[in-house]
Amino acid sequence: MALWRVHVQLEDRPGRLGELATAVGAAGCNIISLHVVGEPADDGSITDELLVKVPESADPATLVEAVASAGIPCTLLVRADATELSDPATTALALARMVAADPGSAPRAVATMLRARLVDPAAENHGGHVHVIRVGAQQVRLGRAWPFTATELSRAAALLELATQLAMRAPIRETSPERILLLRDGSEVRMRPAAPADAPLVAALHARCAPDSRRSRFLSPTRQLAPGELEALLGGASGSGQAVLAVTADGGSAVGIANLDGAAGSARAAVLVEDSWQGRGLGTALLRRVADMAAEQGLAELTGVARPDDLGVTRLLRRAGLRPSAEIVDGEVRLRAPLPAPVA
Repeated sequence: MALWRVHVQLEDRPGRLGELATAVGAAGCNIISLHVVGEPADDGSITDELLVKVPESADPATLVEAVASAGIPCTLLVRADATELSDPATTALALARMVAADPGSAPRAVATMLRARLVDPAAENHGGHVHVIRVGAQQVRLGRAWPFTATELSRAAALLELATQLAMRAPIRETSPERILLLRDGSEVRMRPAAPADAPLVAALHARCAPDSRRSRFLSPTRQLAPGELEALLGGASGSGQAVLAVTADGGSAVGIANLDGAAGSARAAVLVEDSWQGRGLGTALLRRVADMAAEQGLAELTGVARPDDLGVTRLLRRAGLRPSAEIVDGEVRLRAPLPAPVA
């Protein structure tokens, strides 16, 4: 089944929504979500956005024809992906929370909320639809494949206005080591230093990971950690290392862990992320965090070990903004990535 984004002009009268659902079902498709994205038109109709599952064997044009046959205009049909299934209200609240913690993140938050991208004003060929939002001194240029509605733009302006008001306040020094991280799909995790009391959470995380994920992290797919390995995950192999844990918003489960074990100017880094949480940017964020920690400690580089057929570690280092080099020693890939000097 493929996921498609559909915009329809729906009249505000009893039974019209049921007629839409009937037309979509008659085409062999299934509505996954529906919410209002446009303001009422002169005739009273409202733009609704649907995420619809369409069978791979079906032509999406059949869906448009079925909706049109019910007298409902279809104004947009574009491919979507599973990351867009998050609840819009929950995503908006999470983005507002991110902006409250860091007003400078407002442009990225607005782009995420509108499923758009930030457009470079210097770029000649933007492609698609581009809109500039101005609130006070803030100016954000957004682009995407389909038009922006006034309702969406008003929501974006409200988020930018929140950032402007917060930026005018005196800065507050953050003393808590815990950070809230907003992932690509709008979900949240809490990043914090790992502690010995987290041993049950980390053991459960390791057991839930697929063999390939465990092999990438430990060079072994073993489901159960050997004696001492759990302590090493929480405190480093030398006993003086550090670990950053990512837990669910409620703190009930660990979904990722990054380790930093430094010595003699360099630090060995490693990351483990639960399979169902991969592909959301969590591994990159964890690695960036330990890289920042290493740079703050005056270390010059990160090191790592990988199997020759495992390219994921190298890609992860690059996504974190590092430039790794590699050499094969005794059948293992030894990775080295210089760290930038810390800014005073």
